[in-house]
Amino acid sequence: MTNQPTLVFIPCFSGAPWDLEQLTPLAHRPRRTFRLPENVDDMEAYADAAAAHIADLDDYVLVGDSFGANIALALAIRRPAGLRGLVMSGGFAANPISSPLWKAAMRLMGRLRGGPYRQLVLRAHAHRLASPHDREGQIPWSEADSRHLFLTNTPATSFGARLTAALDADYTDRLDKVAVPTLIITPSHDKLIGEEAAEIMRAGIPGAREIVLEGTGHMFRFSHPVTYGRAVETFLAERVDEPEVAGAAR
Repeated sequence: MTNQPTLVFIPCFSGAPWDLEQLTPLAHRPRRTFRLPENVDDMEAYADAAAAHIADLDDYVLVGDSFGANIALALAIRRPAGLRGLVMSGGFAANPISSPLWKAAMRLMGRLRGGPYRQLVLRAHAHRLASPHDREGQIPWSEADSRHLFLTNTPATSFGARLTAALDADYTDRLDKVAVPTLIITPSHDKLIGEEAAEIMRAGIPGAREIVLEGTGHMFRFSHPVTYGRAVETFLAERVDEPEVAGAAR
């Protein structure tokens, strides 16, 4: 038997809570998720929101995907009481986009509203999220599914605000402040984030472990939830769970 911390799943850029039922390898563990606040353009403010959702927990692991990974990192750097582990997938310590032209284009995209947001921005974003492996997982995924995710959950104002937060955040020089077992999950194909982002976090976070899930893309939490869940479960069992003290339950 083990003492199992609560897994706190931090949403991606869409802001939508995780579908925890799809993560079947983690079904036996205590879990919770939440929706990101709207119209917030600062990563530290998102970390504050996440902290508020875990204020009642004494023992927990942060699990963040993509934009949510950056939020989880921002919170973990604070070394909050009760934090037992950190899992980040498709994440980054600082904006991984180096091209000044692409950065400018993204800021312009963040200002578009109405039809241009729905028809241009979200289609372009869904295309950047896509990989050739998305239809091969437990739940086949498509660019149309990604666009629908954002149409359903992400107002244009929140999309723009989160874009600003992602472009401005930089925790590269504070990675050594993470003081818990850390897992970095990287898809084998990710044209949105790229390989260097994971390399920077792995090199900067003491004792961080990285695994690459072959045959997956940036949306692997949606397309390969069982594969994803198994990776998290293995990490928790090996690095986070602690045996109960003999006789403690008597």
